[in-house]
Amino acid sequence: MIVLTAFTKAGAELALKLSEFLGGKLFVIEKNFIDGAEVMQGSLSEWAGEYFNKSQAMIFVCACGIAVRAIAPYIKSKLEDPAVIVLDEKGQFVIPVLSGHVGGANDLARKIANFTHGTAFVTTATDVNNLVAVDEWAVKNNCVIENAKLIKEVSGAVLNHERVGVAITEQNIKTPWPATLYLRPKNLILGAGCKRELEPERFEEAALKFLDNSGVSVLSLKAIASINIKANEKALINFADKYKIDFMCFKPEELMSVEGDFASSQRVLEVTGADNVCERAAALAAMKLGDLKSYIIMRSKVKFNGVTCALAKIKI
Repeated sequence: MIVLTAFTKAGAELALKLSEFLGGKLFVIEKNFIDGAEVMQGSLSEWAGEYFNKSQAMIFVCACGIAVRAIAPYIKSKLEDPAVIVLDEKGQFVIPVLSGHVGGANDLARKIANFTHGTAFVTTATDVNNLVAVDEWAVKNNCVIENAKLIKEVSGAVLNHERVGVAITEQNIKTPWPATLYLRPKNLILGAGCKRELEPERFEEAALKFLDNSGVSVLSLKAIASINIKANEKALINFADKYKIDFMCFKPEELMSVEGDFASSQRVLEVTGADNVCERAAALAAMKLGDLKSYIIMRSKVKFNGVTCALAKIKI
């Protein structure tokens, strides 16, 4: 979601055009209300607090200081904060204030400036020097940054034309560099089943142990997949929510339609309608999410502590 605000009539009119262009939602104070906008409830600080964590981007058509003071109490980190853009009411100067790379503020500022025929004031050193910013590259290539504290070190090395250690892999491997920035591609599917009403803590413990024993990072999970009778299973839902991944469920006939060499259980077939849930679910989810409609089973079914897990890799 993109939200916008402005504090003059001219600013509101420009913000409305931008909201239509970007597919955003405009909020204005009551005296500046125009059709297509919503009246801001409460103070600017309260509005900023409400939407800071909900939004992909926040756009302020106003003085830069107003925006900075509004968002200041809510800033967390470059990996969590939304893109924040400020521009004047004529659209002449467009400034990415926060989350230029990971949040996409730099690119969004350029997009807005192109629309308003203005100038995007991008000040990040890598952009100024036309160099690759590792955090921006990670976002554009669907990778999660594991150890964000090294971003500054890596960017500094790039600017100084020094060697850096960057590993782009789902595997937990040791590297030869003193410090390595790990970028985790979102290319793994955890197929899972569990006892009914299993405690979420027990499921998480089992799933993390399975992933660790498989030699892969939980950050590379794209989704967790199971059968539709588990669609309301709290343990699976909580795991998906905590690790911010998709939760995909399939009908038994969908699972049984997947071609491959899977373990088979008559008891599981009688109870669920599919002879194997975790392997088939992982494979089917990988096929649906991958460009090649194919999959790689990285680890077959493992039972542990009331949980069954399997691991598939998306082929792109």
